[in-house]
Amino acid sequence: MFTVTVRDHVMIAHSFKGDLFGPAQRLHGATYVVDVRIHAATLDANGVVVDIGAAHTALSDILKPWAYRNLDELDEFTGKNTTTEFLAKTAFDKLAAVARDGGLGRPGAELDSIEVVFNESHVASAGYRGTL
Repeated sequence: MFTVTVRDHVMIAHSFKGDLFGPAQRLHGATYVVDVRIHAATLDANGVVVDIGAAHTALSDILKPWAYRNLDELDEFTGKNTTTEFLAKTAFDKLAAVARDGGLGRPGAELDSIEVVFNESHVASAGYRGTL
């Protein structure tokens, strides 16, 4: 399995509902380093998994509306706990749609899976991996 990884980051604010979250129920900030790994069983005719530039642009475009925003105030997250896992799945869904539409420089049907990992710090991360 071949893999291409692109990375970006996003700074957000949010709060959580539920006793499980303790002090994180209050508004707080997070800076995530976001890694996307795109997997394919074969290389395309150009010898690549995807166009790395297109993959990075797609990731940047997904994160941009969240940057420097309080996620609690965004309509797409109304009533949701924007946990790290939830954000990873949300980013995956958006990136998978781009891939399926051929927006990564290769037909989406030729790709195996995408993994999105939100790194909270050097010791903690959460992610989501799904097939295309």
